[in-house]
Amino acid sequence: MSGPAINPQNDPRIGEVYLSADSIRHRVSELGEEIARDYAELEPLLVASLKASAVFLSDLSRAMPILHHVDFIELAGYGRAETGGQRQARFLKDLDEEIQGRHVLLVEDVVDTGLTLNYLCRSLALRAPASLAAVSLFDRPYRRVVEDLPLRYVGFTIPDEFFVGYGFDLDERYRNLPDLHVAQLN
Repeated sequence: MSGPAINPQNDPRIGEVYLSADSIRHRVSELGEEIARDYAELEPLLVASLKASAVFLSDLSRAMPILHHVDFIELAGYGRAETGGQRQARFLKDLDEEIQGRHVLLVEDVVDTGLTLNYLCRSLALRAPASLAAVSLFDRPYRRVVEDLPLRYVGFTIPDEFFVGYGFDLDERYRNLPDLHVAQLN
């Protein structure tokens, strides 16, 4: 027994294709080659945030022709009321691997304000990795409130829109769409 077929045309909230699967695949391949050159012989540990980064991590991992390891973390944000007016993040799932003395590359789906990446970098830096850098498929630098980020690789700079597909969800649906679509939320 199978569920309903995935047809984004049946959901009026799913708009036009912003980036095609081919465009994404090509750019991820370029990123994989660049990272492989920079990390040759270093056997980096790729660390992705669940859930949205999982699709990007899978494709990036296949695009890297060097030995590397993969691990996952999951973060959740606190509400402002719980932290005296400040937004804070906390770990829901921590790393399984030790990172002391290892080259760690954080794999992000999108970097906006930089607050989450900053929190993650500060937390992981305490564990003494040999190096700590980040790759993000999408970047919104104009939304940045934290400037000192180790964002070394960027796939695309995108506008301030809500997207669905390629790992991004709409009500926990459509992560598996191969293209990145603009979502219409009104």
